[in-house]
Amino acid sequence: MKPVNIAIVGLGFGAEFIPIYQRHPNANMYAICQRNPEKLNAIGDAFNVETRYSNYEELLADPNVDAVHINSPIHNHAEQSLKAIRAGKHVACTVPMATTVEECKEIVRACRETGKKYMMMETVVYAREFLFVKELYEKGELGKVQFLKASHQQDMDGWPDYWPGLPPMHYATHCVGPVAGLLKLEAEYVSCFGSGTIREELIQHYNSPFAVESAHIKFKESDLSAYVYRSLFDTARQYRESFEVYGSKKSFEWPLIEGEDPVIHTAKKPEHEIPERVKVPDYAHYLPKEIQNFTTQGVYDLAENSHLSFVQGSGHGGSHPHLAHEFIMAIIEDRDPFPNVWQSANWTSVGILAHESAMQGGKLMNVPDFKSIFETAAIYE
Repeated sequence: MKPVNIAIVGLGFGAEFIPIYQRHPNANMYAICQRNPEKLNAIGDAFNVETRYSNYEELLADPNVDAVHINSPIHNHAEQSLKAIRAGKHVACTVPMATTVEECKEIVRACRETGKKYMMMETVVYAREFLFVKELYEKGELGKVQFLKASHQQDMDGWPDYWPGLPPMHYATHCVGPVAGLLKLEAEYVSCFGSGTIREELIQHYNSPFAVESAHIKFKESDLSAYVYRSLFDTARQYRESFEVYGSKKSFEWPLIEGEDPVIHTAKKPEHEIPERVKVPDYAHYLPKEIQNFTTQGVYDLAENSHLSFVQGSGHGGSHPHLAHEFIMAIIEDRDPFPNVWQSANWTSVGILAHESAMQGGKLMNVPDFKSIFETAAIYE
């Protein structure tokens, strides 16, 4: 089949994916889009990308563009995704999917109506640690999964102007994604509490006072629940994007300090649980050989090309080539990517509704059934 013509929108963090698509055997790195013409041309020249747009609508009018990969600021994600889907393009979008539950519904409806693929590019569910735990689970080594837990704590001071004061759970997919994604669970409802108070000048941006938000998620048609927590400002903690799973045979716990190895706890052998630090392997062998090296290096692994999301995120666990590969192959094979559109909506809405719950003292909030919206005639209601 002919390669998929990819257009990347947003060239800050987005530039990380240009060489991956250029080397992927089923992709053609066709176009780039950036509002700043100087930056657009600098990136285009550096990577030898000839087709360049400073206007998003002009890019979408280009019939040669098969798919767009959106890396713009958070508040642009829903609008740009909807425009692309309705213009007949497949969409990959960096997290989160949207900033409101209604926007999530609109994107699900648009995919149902057009048949186009949508994939939220959640790094954690393609990080080597997640792939390691997924492998343990699929081999039966965890036994029955009993509980899941995740956190994302980060200092966002100094980030672009839409970040200050952002409610912690509005950007929760890095911790919601892995607890839902391991067993392909669907969040049914959530309850969340806020704790502490951030600086007054931060509060006024979103009218959100909390330094930390912590939520419990109940999964649909499952005996499982999960616990997730997040902080962005005024909370002393080294960057931590953790994922933990507790099984009847083995449990996996994230290290407390970056650079340490995670711990596997093995049940009663024969008298008590045995903890053991483990080395998490790389999973480059899952990928075409042309892009395998991108699990350990990329555009932003050099100091002179640093980007905050990449540096603070420890390279996102080698996930970038896995994300690009999954998106491309879902289009080539005409199948749903993981996460697909309704899973992306579910994960994003958990965070949005968790913040609403926190603002109402922990009220239970039901998550819409996005799968039904996608699969049934309810789409036209």
